[in-house]
Amino acid sequence: MRSELSATSTLFEANRARGAVRFDVHARDGVTRRGTLHESGSLRVRFPSPEDQGLSGVFVNTAGGVAGGDRFDIEISAADSTRLTLTTAAAEKVYRAPGPAAQLNIALTAGPGAHLSWLPQETILFDRARVHRRFDIDLDEAASLLLCEIVVFGRTAMGERMEQGEFVDRWRMRRGGKLVFAETVRLDGNIGAKLARSAVTKGGAAIGTALIVPGDEALVERIREASESFSGEVGISAWNGFAMARFCAQDAARLRADMMAVLARTGAALPRLWLN
Repeated sequence: MRSELSATSTLFEANRARGAVRFDVHARDGVTRRGTLHESGSLRVRFPSPEDQGLSGVFVNTAGGVAGGDRFDIEISAADSTRLTLTTAAAEKVYRAPGPAAQLNIALTAGPGAHLSWLPQETILFDRARVHRRFDIDLDEAASLLLCEIVVFGRTAMGERMEQGEFVDRWRMRRGGKLVFAETVRLDGNIGAKLARSAVTKGGAAIGTALIVPGDEALVERIREASESFSGEVGISAWNGFAMARFCAQDAARLRADMMAVLARTGAALPRLWLN
């Protein structure tokens, strides 16, 4: 019996998806251009349309989603005075995981005067999904960043909810080599019951975070001016030279609308795929 379990485990591991993308961008005559690009496994990045000054990239997961034991690694470096916007071709679905958790690792680096926008579409967790995600962000003091993430616990449009599973989200950000933000969110076990608590999401199925660098109290006040239009709960604050907005809503559509209202106050240009 033990040998059969070992053989099953080995077969499961051999069939896990692996994907990695690593590239850098640099400025030439005031225009952002792609440098060296490395792709492997089922993860790809495409640059669909030329722009006047900046560059946009779209990630595509040819595996069709994320399952237990999968691993995806993204490493992006934006050199001095570049402008780069990144998104995904579709919402990323994380499926039920009977074995090890999926691993998603994202490393973002921006040099002096660079601006980096990380604006993927939603991550949808199916019931009994297990995923560990890690962000490592390294910014020059003169760099700017807009990072937005939306996580949906179940396909609410299909009447589905995530009841059991595991979601670990680790964020670390440095500016000028100094750690200015560190957070780890952990939800596991009976996630449905935890989300129902008033102190968590009060029954909401979607959460989101927008990290804005640089950010100050003036930006916070501009965002708060739009509070009457929010259909979910939005909290915004600034410290250590950056601002952060937290979102909670009953479903992904409401949260996305709130996120777009906040981004409009920052002057950010949304990816075309967000508007389809």
